[in-house]
Amino acid sequence: MRVLIVEDERKLAQVLSSALEAEHYDVVVAATGEDGFYRANAELFDLVVLDLMLPGRSGLEILQTLRQRHVETPVLILTARDGVEDRVLGLDRGADDYLVKPFALPELLARIRALLRRGRSSEILRLKVANLEMDLVARRVVRGDRAIDLTGREFELLEYLLRHQGSLVSREMLARDVWKEPRRATPLDNVIDVQMARLRRKVDLDGAARLIHTVRGVGFVVREGEP
Repeated sequence: MRVLIVEDERKLAQVLSSALEAEHYDVVVAATGEDGFYRANAELFDLVVLDLMLPGRSGLEILQTLRQRHVETPVLILTARDGVEDRVLGLDRGADDYLVKPFALPELLARIRALLRRGRSSEILRLKVANLEMDLVARRVVRGDRAIDLTGREFELLEYLLRHQGSLVSREMLARDVWKEPRRATPLDNVIDVQMARLRRKVDLDGAARLIHTVRGVGFVVREGEP
């Protein structure tokens, strides 16, 4: 899931980004109101963490304009003001939740998970093939009764494969959509193959039926049975 952080305090933005990436979220950081406004309108995100006091364009302006344009992405506002009127104003402008600075990271992460459940209730929150299940909100993967511990990249790879379940996924697609490097001078084939081998060892462990299959010279496919 993609999260946009609009925060001009560099250290705080780095802390938030690192904490979310450790939970396997795909994080984009904008340091100004203008950049945050542009990204929120031009790109798709599952959640926006929005500071109210920003250079260029305030968080309230961004929030109000997004809602006027019928952008329904959940927004968690951050504010240094603890006054009731400030919180009410933010919520009235369309915020889904708020946190007052300073705050504890575990609370931030809990509120984000709650907003994602609420904001994506009509969308797929779990991906599944055979007895392999991926919970996109809790960032948890299990196969049968066994929890699978994945790195951030492995989680992204598996999510991409499961979203294309039964369809061929080429290395070019993975380089473009997972590694975000479509114009790399040298191919990522070897890097992709190494990561895929590690992922396959974790998913298809202990003699379980193979779910991740290699189509020689072409790419990969996730499905029950041989492709």
